[in-house]
Amino acid sequence: MTNDHAITFLLWSLGVSIILYFLPFIVAHARRHRQTLAIFCLNLFLGWTLLGWVIALVWACLKEKSHARV
Repeated sequence: MTNDHAITFLLWSLGVSIILYFLPFIVAHARRHRQTLAIFCLNLFLGWTLLGWVIALVWACLKEKSHARV
């Protein structure tokens, strides 16, 4: 493997890792979740603990309750 290929592989790996790490935020943003900022903060600060990442992903995927207007 040449040096150029190693750098390309490293950059691709870094990019994929960042996308996977922030997947809960990406899901929340795509679903227009009301708590997107909170999910981002949880993901940013506790995502490295696998448990924090899973909680953020589940939270991002949960359907929000619609509020009935009276």
